[in-house]
Amino acid sequence: MLNKLLSIVGKICKTFYKIPDERYADISYINFFLYQKVLGINRRVPWPVHFTSYVTGYKNIKMGKLCSPGSNFHQYIQAVNKIVLGDNVLMGPGVTIISSDHDFEDFNKHKDSYPIIIGNDVWLGANVVILPGVKIGNNCIVGAGSVVTKNIPDNSVAAGVPCKVIKKK
Repeated sequence: MLNKLLSIVGKICKTFYKIPDERYADISYINFFLYQKVLGINRRVPWPVHFTSYVTGYKNIKMGKLCSPGSNFHQYIQAVNKIVLGDNVLMGPGVTIISSDHDFEDFNKHKDSYPIIIGNDVWLGANVVILPGVKIGNNCIVGAGSVVTKNIPDNSVAAGVPCKVIKKK
């Protein structure tokens, strides 16, 4: 009964809202409609964001196909500076992407930095933290709990604090 109700609500929401990643279709539409539009959690973000996640500066995020930042549990996406996400970027729960540091002279201001660029076919494990100006190449895996402070080349598996390449594919 509940599944049928969720399916009906999902179909109704599909007629009004476009979702960038069909893998999360029914649940994402319900989250998008109920939490974002009715309750106002992440209201301005034009794609579905999980109610426990937070996306700021959404206008500075450019994303490819099959990519939905904030759609998983407890994600924090801060796009004061630009964030570019390629096609098929998977983000585990708790992923944090921070595009700008605070100014040491005035903590209410953010520093300018280069954009964060994440290539195509990238998997970010649970609780990965990506810091400003980082580039992650195509076909990469970043292990759970990693803190990415430097660029990661194409076709790499990287992990650790700070994150380092541990294997080339």
